[in-house]
Amino acid sequence: MDRTVSRFPGLQNVLNFGKTCLINVLKAGPVPQHIAIVMDGNRRYAKRRKQEVREGHNAGFESLAATLELCYNAGVKVVTVFAFSIENFNRTPYEVESLMEVAKSRLNQLCEHGELAEQYGVRIKIVGDRSRLSPDVVEIVERAESTTKNNSKAVLNVCFPYTSRDEMAASIRKIVGKAKHHKISPASIDEHMIEENMYTGDSPELDILIRSSGVERFSDFMLWQSHNGTQIEFIDKLWPEFGFWDMYSILLRWSMRKASSGKDYEKDE
Repeated sequence: MDRTVSRFPGLQNVLNFGKTCLINVLKAGPVPQHIAIVMDGNRRYAKRRKQEVREGHNAGFESLAATLELCYNAGVKVVTVFAFSIENFNRTPYEVESLMEVAKSRLNQLCEHGELAEQYGVRIKIVGDRSRLSPDVVEIVERAESTTKNNSKAVLNVCFPYTSRDEMAASIRKIVGKAKHHKISPASIDEHMIEENMYTGDSPELDILIRSSGVERFSDFMLWQSHNGTQIEFIDKLWPEFGFWDMYSILLRWSMRKASSGKDYEKDE
């Protein structure tokens, strides 16, 4: 596609104009406020092309950047991505190190260049148990958050390292600590308090959860948040192959269903 565009001067401008028109169509209807993504398939993508695993993750980042651009242009306020599962520490040391190097590289890019974060006013939040990370990774994580802390138009939650069970356990530990110091009454503990004390407690309700690669399971991601009418999208494409039209069709489908119902709909409707 890039070579084709380069042979036709002005074609890129036409394509950009077309995308802008399509995005304006989305803006005319209801827009989801919170989208979560399991970016699955980077390793298989690299394997099919006989590439290093790291190349698959690099290609996956490019898909993420394009997806975030569309979402934030359309008016989505929060995107939560599953970047690294706690269970991934069970992979080979080489692959864990490769994943960490990719993460450091991409977070550095966001810090040093920051075009996406700056253009759309995106605040980066690292969601998960960072006590499991090495000091050099924690340093970059903290820098990414600090660099974007004053951005207020949108949020990118990067789950790294994360599992939903760990998030729920962390919420309960936080509440127990408050109760121990008499800041709250045990009788006041309910599901709303648990939700408020989760890593994503300040995010809107989850509207859409997307998983690529054709795998139809949650893999311990956003289990608590997916209970209230969340639209679940299992996509039969590897994540690096996920593009503009895939994301656009999901947003449009959600908007049409939302507009036609006039109220929150249940997943089994």
